Amino acid sequence: MTDDMADRAARARDFIDASDWANAPIAPFTGDASNRRYFRLVSAAGRRAVLMDAPPGKGEDIAPFISIAAWLRDLGLSAPALYAEDRVNGFLLLEDLGDALYARAAKKGGMPERAAYLAAMDVLVSIARAQMPKAVAAYDTEAMAPLAGLAGTWYAGDDDLAKAVSAATAGALDALPSAKTTLVLRDYHAENLIWLPERAGAARVGLLDFQDARLGHPAYDLASLLHDARRDVPEEVQRALLQGFATAMEWDLADLALALATQSAQRNLRILGVFARLSLHFGKSGYVDFIPRVHSNLMKDLSHPALAPLREVASALPSPTPSFLQDLRDRCGTIPVPA
Repeated sequence: MTDDMADRAARARDFIDASDWANAPIAPFTGDASNRRYFRLVSAAGRRAVLMDAPPGKGEDIAPFISIAAWLRDLGLSAPALYAEDRVNGFLLLEDLGDALYARAAKKGGMPERAAYLAAMDVLVSIARAQMPKAVAAYDTEAMAPLAGLAGTWYAGDDDLAKAVSAATAGALDALPSAKTTLVLRDYHAENLIWLPERAGAARVGLLDFQDARLGHPAYDLASLLHDARRDVPEEVQRALLQGFATAMEWDLADLALALATQSAQRNLRILGVFARLSLHFGKSGYVDFIPRVHSNLMKDLSHPALAPLREVASALPSPTPSFLQDLRDRCGTIPVPA
């Protein structure tokens, strides 16, 4: 254990021991693509909680998570309750929503997939109908287009292509019919949703990883949900959600299909770049395994006739052939993180 890790562990222990979970053992729980780490605690009385360790020294900030969680709970949605916080050191004690992640529960057959995904759609409808929270940054063309360019920078290794992808993405986003801005959680997919069948309605969906929420297009999170980077959502479920969302939002189905394809294309371009960067910069080669699905999702998005200009530019991105993917794995962790 490094000195930094030992210091974080000591601070976490002090934080926990000042709470109702004093002396509770800390067990590694899960992690994600950021510098945040999660641990599960079980008190002597059998109560459970989750410790979020978000080191400020590595750019993490728990304040957005706290404010967005409160806003979601005020809507009657199942964001984790907050038990204790230490904003200076970056620790939170949160409600433990359990282990029934959509991806895991669906695989084990312990979740009615269509009903669970319709409930997840209801969450998005509830958010879209709500008054937006204040002091949340925009996720608009100016913010989104450069992120699409990450596919050129990291996945293709071509800065000129990155600029072209960014410009073409900006054109596609600006061409969309106007829509009411809503809160977009941005990582709304099966690894961040927990099935809570004992609750009712949209509250059956436990929500995780929303600290990067922004104000953006209502179709963005629907694209995250249906065009998942880690699992295939059944076509029948996709059709049901597309029709259900269009009806609930009083949208023309064709307009929604275009918005969904455009928002999804931007997201998949960004993810191609992010997954490549996580491998090349940080040695997380497991993300390479998801690239073929992300690329396939992107190609489906770009098949929409209105996205022909973006499709022409994106066609210069390498196909995820076995040799291309192996090259990414071979270069895993070889590009240093800038000091």
